[in-house]
Amino acid sequence: MSIEVANESSRTVDEQALVQVARHVLDAMRVSPLAELSVLLVDTEHMTELHVKWMDLPGATDVMAFPMDQLDLRGSRGAGHAHGERPDEFGPALLGDVVLCPPVAEQQAADAGHSTEEELHLLLTHGVLHLLGFDHEEPAEHAEMFGLQGQLLASWKASRPA
Repeated sequence: MSIEVANESSRTVDEQALVQVARHVLDAMRVSPLAELSVLLVDTEHMTELHVKWMDLPGATDVMAFPMDQLDLRGSRGAGHAHGERPDEFGPALLGDVVLCPPVAEQQAADAGHSTEEELHLLLTHGVLHLLGFDHEEPAEHAEMFGLQGQLLASWKASRPA
């Protein structure tokens, strides 16, 4: 699995930990080892530009996900999937880019009472789930996505050495 991290922000970030979190999430979600993911860290100004351009919303946001390929479901188990049903396994694909904004994450972490690193792990997990087709517009989708996000973060934390 190819996971590239590019830190174009002014913040120092544990890039290796981000790779490990992404790999944990992708493995847990049974994404093919041939999949590719890019993680980009940017400052507030760059994130504001992306947010305005792609979402038509003002100001910076914490995370944005830019899917590249439609997921190749041919590698999944089972013959087919009903509309809206998720496969048991995601085949090889260029998943896309997750863009994180450490300055926004830093503020959110302070508000939430945890570290910036924990916030970045949460945001990366959230972005990867978006790349895998999860959303949170409807209440049922919100419950599913945030429940899964919580499970993935808990299993990530449990897997780390003390």
